[in-house]
Amino acid sequence: MTEPTTERQPPVKVMVVDDHPMWRDAVARDLAESGFDVVATAGDGDQAVRRARAVGPDVLVLDLNLPGKPGVQVCKEVVAANPAVRVLVLSASGEHADVLEAVKSGATGYLLKSASTGELLDAVRRTAAGDPVFTPGLAGLVLGEYRRLASEPGPATPDAEESRAPRLTDRETEVLRLVAKGLSYKQIAERLVISHRTVQNHVQNTLGKLQLHNRVELVRYAIERGLDDE
Repeated sequence: MTEPTTERQPPVKVMVVDDHPMWRDAVARDLAESGFDVVATAGDGDQAVRRARAVGPDVLVLDLNLPGKPGVQVCKEVVAANPAVRVLVLSASGEHADVLEAVKSGATGYLLKSASTGELLDAVRRTAAGDPVFTPGLAGLVLGEYRRLASEPGPATPDAEESRAPRLTDRETEVLRLVAKGLSYKQIAERLVISHRTVQNHVQNTLGKLQLHNRVELVRYAIERGLDDE
């Protein structure tokens, strides 16, 4: 019998943006040595936007404090141009305002520069897989902010909005509920006894139906509808 051939996944394409050359080069080197395809680096905001549009990375590892154009603006422009790009902020700042601004700008994760190399590599892998990744303590902050936003009065015509809302399948709703509870794709796959790839497909289908760009927006959507409490 011949062994079944397994399709080899291409390496994750990563771009590193930081204004400190030694730090930027060290991060890029660590990523490359761990099997990631470092397709570009940049040292300022304008350069970052241009190069990200040119190379189309899977993950953008982004510092917030950049000359020329701040990191949150880079994040907005890069995600607007290509919603498939996932942004992992790597910052020295753990200020709550910085974290929330980054997430609202489209970042799917936020890691402090005090993280170890191993934590960074794991964060990039998980970000590429679609998981929201936050330095411990910050995930609760983001979830709490979404709960606060969801509790605020919404538009005056919610019934009309609900009637126009796309219909999700029972399985998509089930996956969405577990996403809102903060489970990773791996945990969801184990809970529902399905493959990791199937979970990813359900999430991508749901994003398309709801016209959302990333998992962070999906979590907010689910919380606004109370799915995390079910």
